[in-house]
Amino acid sequence: MTQNNPMTLEMTDPRNDDRNLWVGWSEYHRLIELLALQVHESGWKFDQILCLARGGLRVGDQLSRIYDVPLAILATSSYREAAGREQGQLDIAQYITMTRGNLSGNVLLVDDLVDSGVTLARVQEHLKERYPSVTSVRSAVLWYKGCSKVQPDYYVQPLPTNPWIHQPFEEWDTVRPHNLEAWIKRGRARRDGADA
Repeated sequence: MTQNNPMTLEMTDPRNDDRNLWVGWSEYHRLIELLALQVHESGWKFDQILCLARGGLRVGDQLSRIYDVPLAILATSSYREAAGREQGQLDIAQYITMTRGNLSGNVLLVDDLVDSGVTLARVQEHLKERYPSVTSVRSAVLWYKGCSKVQPDYYVQPLPTNPWIHQPFEEWDTVRPHNLEAWIKRGRARRDGADA
């Protein structure tokens, strides 16, 4: 199966080390483009994309636009402990959300990363049990951690030291409606200072 694409992306944030990987928006979108290219270059044809929410939503949306194929969404959740930094019990939604039809044919299963591999393995079992019209499933992620017991079919960046990935949208994890006004003003001040 296709592995790490030779077209790599340098993560340049000076805070990056073996324990932390900081990813900005431009790097994040570039990783998705590299993943799309890797799947394309493999020659494998798929009928639908199934993304795992929440982490795979942005990846699935961008791939769905690039490939112009329907996007289906399956909600899963395991990172709830310690402010989202420790895995808890895995929950998989009972139903898949899609605009029409049923999940069938060749499906590209998309998430942002594979950590322990538990979610990826359990979702693939879930699909086999509940969706007999699915003929083939391949997985695609941006990051593949070395601690995973499951290797995805496609991935852009292997992470053998298993760092915590600081994704660009995580800044909203601590914003709540009551402090949104102050957060917006602080962001405007940062932007104005950068423009000076």
